[in-house]
Amino acid sequence: MTPQRNATVIVTAIAGRFICLTVLFTLILWSYLLSFPSSAHAEARIKDIVSFEGIRPNMLMGYGLVVGLNGTGDKLTNNAFTEQSLIAFLERQGVNTRGTSLKTKNVAAVTVTAMLPPFARTGGKIDVTVSAMGDAKDLTGGTLLATSMYGADNEVYAVAQGSISIGGFKAGSDAAGVTITKGVPTSGFIADGGMVEKEINFALNSLSELKMALRNPDISTAQEIANVINEQVGPGLATVSDPGTVVLAIPAAYHNNVTQLLADIEKLPVATDQVAKIVIDEASGTIVMGENVRIDTVAVAQGNLVVKIEQTPVVSQPNPLAPDSAQTVVTQQTNVSVEETGPGKRMAVMQHGATLKDLVAGLNALGVTPRDLITILQTIKSAGALQADIQTR
Repeated sequence: MTPQRNATVIVTAIAGRFICLTVLFTLILWSYLLSFPSSAHAEARIKDIVSFEGIRPNMLMGYGLVVGLNGTGDKLTNNAFTEQSLIAFLERQGVNTRGTSLKTKNVAAVTVTAMLPPFARTGGKIDVTVSAMGDAKDLTGGTLLATSMYGADNEVYAVAQGSISIGGFKAGSDAAGVTITKGVPTSGFIADGGMVEKEINFALNSLSELKMALRNPDISTAQEIANVINEQVGPGLATVSDPGTVVLAIPAAYHNNVTQLLADIEKLPVATDQVAKIVIDEASGTIVMGENVRIDTVAVAQGNLVVKIEQTPVVSQPNPLAPDSAQTVVTQQTNVSVEETGPGKRMAVMQHGATLKDLVAGLNALGVTPRDLITILQTIKSAGALQADIQTR
């Protein structure tokens, strides 16, 4: 063999070993990176998870009359309040009907409700909802007469009036004498049917501190909100008073300009957390589960169905070219298997740390119904092996 050919063979061998080491190093690196669990925290803007004190809507309610119905209104003989309201309305218009018998079927007594948005100004429009109070069968085609709408302090904040839009309908009888109804024809709404007559005064810019109420109270999320705000406006200004409240002292730079402060902090992203909870609606068979739910070692059998969840440790060693700081990493590989057992078979054991996701994935593979899953979850909880709170509706 010539010296040139020997050199070529040696170079080829070295290159081949280098490629093998490169591939091995790449595989080990990917295994090392994949061994880290993904973050269980979702990010949300502060404005989406808290309510600012004083910035909230207010409920309004009123009582009025709907006219113009096509014979589907209240029967005055059965609804004294409708007759009295109609008489009072006519008297205000200069018509005296006392002592007479009213037999109209085109009038219905209704409740009118609405939400007054924060910082609503006089002359602004709001949507209102109209609902029948008596035995009216249909509000289609009706018009709401001017109705005063009151707040919790019994003050008038808006006046509603207009034609009612109905989401349902009621058709005539079919050949069998059955009436066809879709939706709820005794309830409707009026878009921009309410006009604001009185404002709710709230001096936002004069606040010395701002309280934020978490929509889903959680101490970890509250502390994260305080940390994010302190990084933005200054250390120590935001503190957690309880799991549902974060208090922010207004910085000197934002005195008399709290609106600018809100604009600066409400879009900040926050890593939210949640407690391990399972919500079960037995009436509909609906199950909603959080990803933080964990299952301790427990044996499960549903009839002749056995679910087995195993976690196998996988050791990842650093390669020879790795730096001195590289360490051996041990990860858990989860294997889920579901089988139907016959006589003499034993129950399977779910190892500690298995997730509810693993259990549900195995049960879904066999098409287990939500009803059976509800029973399994409640039984595991009774055994003390389900680390979560079950809330039943």
